[in-house]
Amino acid sequence: MMLPVCDCVVSRDWYVQNLGFKVEFENIGTGTVAIQDDDDFTIFLQNTTARLAGEKCSLTIQVKDVDQAHQHLLENGVRFLHPPKRHFWGYGAELADPDGYVIRLWDEVSMREKGSA
Repeated sequence: MMLPVCDCVVSRDWYVQNLGFKVEFENIGTGTVAIQDDDDFTIFLQNTTARLAGEKCSLTIQVKDVDQAHQHLLENGVRFLHPPKRHFWGYGAELADPDGYVIRLWDEVSMREKGSA
């Protein structure tokens, strides 16, 4: 997946520090960084001069415990759009990355126990 961003270094650092992604490879000269989650899903962060960053895309990321992840991220200064609660998509939390992309956090247990009406 390619994600247009305003600054691939800022985005790289945000995803690594807050969501535990690792750097797969990077070429700062071309404004490209590939980050990968624990399940080997790769996101290519690509610098763009167009005003595309943050538009029409959301990412849904599974965590071990959404309530604990929310608390940990809050303690590290991450701002949430919505705390863990029931959403139209199920139970979880929503935050935004540095470019405004919506990130939805969920976990399997909470989704099963709290996600449906």
